[in-house]
Amino acid sequence: MPAANERALEKAKTLDADAIIFDLEDAVAPDSKADARVRAGAAASSDAYGRRSLTIRCNGLDTPWGAADVAAAAPAAPAAVVIPKVDSVDQISAVAALLEEHGAPETTGIWAMVETPLGLLNSRQLAAHERCTGFVLGTNDLAKELRAPLIPGRANLVPHLAAAVVAARAAGIVVLDGVFNDIHDADGFAAECRQGFELGFDGKTLIHPAQIEICNETWSPTDSEVEYARRVISAFSLAEAEGHGVATVDGRMIENLHVANAQRVLAFAEAIPQ
Repeated sequence: MPAANERALEKAKTLDADAIIFDLEDAVAPDSKADARVRAGAAASSDAYGRRSLTIRCNGLDTPWGAADVAAAAPAAPAAVVIPKVDSVDQISAVAALLEEHGAPETTGIWAMVETPLGLLNSRQLAAHERCTGFVLGTNDLAKELRAPLIPGRANLVPHLAAAVVAARAAGIVVLDGVFNDIHDADGFAAECRQGFELGFDGKTLIHPAQIEICNETWSPTDSEVEYARRVISAFSLAEAEGHGVATVDGRMIENLHVANAQRVLAFAEAIPQ
């Protein structure tokens, strides 16, 4: 959400989204950045957004506004500051030092935007930084840097997206898919959400409220998936009580890894507001 736009900040309070990014970068004109900083800090430190995770996207430290953005965000204690075009661990360390200098709590992490070839190549090191708690894939910039068109299905980007997911998974951090640009193409957006889900992303960044419902449907377990997860856990518990290490559900062998997946499905379902 553009942090300079008061109407957008108010609208964000009503959206059925898990996280909000208050943007100080691309969505804010240079002469509005100082005002946007104040608004973003006030929003992130308020109790007006309920259960949503609140983050602030700062300008890069190589811009005239980046250091001031991070310094202003720190005392607001957002869940994370989102930093564009992160290429190296040194960039994350520099942001982390600013956060510490300006009083950010340890709970404020750094979400690195992986949107350059060098960021992709260094994604394993970026994810391993103690302050890095998430990746956001910048697919528009990534396609531009790779000189690869954003074709339907993103077949030309899939290997790079998968590499970032693997790095995030290895470090145990959140990883979010990039935006889908055509807000009128619901079918295309749904297909890209499904692809992101199947690649292992934890969710998707959005550019319009109209995209929220489809995104939530994609990443939310269905009633049948929840029911099956409960049966898996129940069957395995019974098998263990009888001294067995495996169970069978619907003709399929069930072992520990299936139980872990079932527990994850139930955790997702329980986290969704009813």
